[in-house]
Amino acid sequence: MKILLIGRLGQVAWELQRALMCLGEVIVVDRHSQPLALDLADNDSIVLTVAAIQPDLIINAAAYTAVDKAEQEVDMAMQVNGTAMAVLAEAANKCRATLVHYSTDYVFDGISSTPYIETQATAPQGIYGCSKLLGEQAIIDSGVEHLILRTAWVYGNRGQNFLLTMLRLMQTRESLGIVADQIGSPTWSRQIASATALMLAQCLNAKGVSLGESQGIYHLTCAGSTSWFGFAKAIYEEARQKKILPQEVLLNPITTADYPTPAKRPAYSVLSGSKLQAQFHLQLPHWELALSGCLAEYPLPA
Repeated sequence: MKILLIGRLGQVAWELQRALMCLGEVIVVDRHSQPLALDLADNDSIVLTVAAIQPDLIINAAAYTAVDKAEQEVDMAMQVNGTAMAVLAEAANKCRATLVHYSTDYVFDGISSTPYIETQATAPQGIYGCSKLLGEQAIIDSGVEHLILRTAWVYGNRGQNFLLTMLRLMQTRESLGIVADQIGSPTWSRQIASATALMLAQCLNAKGVSLGESQGIYHLTCAGSTSWFGFAKAIYEEARQKKILPQEVLLNPITTADYPTPAKRPAYSVLSGSKLQAQFHLQLPHWELALSGCLAEYPLPA
């Protein structure tokens, strides 16, 4: 099977390159790759590259992810996360490829008090969420065979994420204020990649991937939930135990109002994994267990 992976250096894409190797030939492209580049800001490059490769499976792990910047760069966010998905889905249809796409908890309004299920009404509160929802709808409307995997609070040992930001700040600050009134499920990028590969493996046949009744939207996050403050506290305690942090740091809980941002964040964005478990018999580990596994690979100071 020929697998086209869009994205190269992102935290999920990096893990996918390894997780997918057992399923087929993985061809990785991004806007800088040579000889074939695929830039989600350039519709022509999408069409030409997919046509040239003729993949059996396309996995899109690239996106416009600058949540706050999207409030000013509306057109770019809508193009990369929304319009480009319509073009990609159509290109996938032309070569009869299955499409896997990652979406976000930001498609919801964040006012729930119980984990969101896939069929709940969406109501994004900012441009980023709106652009990701536009991409979801474009893929569904195209009729392409697809998996849309919504995830949240993604971190890993690569890229830009909350874990690496906290570790950097904890090494230089004596105290930190962390938002304590936003609730979600921290999710290690490796768990996302591993679960994706396992889902696809269950749908393999002699001709490649055939999703059948399994296609659709799934929520894909680690189990359990916490606040950003709770996540930061767990990072601190785990890092101290593993001797990653040489000094003590005072962590102070603050409110969203104390740390205003251009884009509104969901107050509650826990996603239910019940559909994933029922259909694919998969359940991601508790976020604390995944964090421990991730930090076990974090390079210790010299």
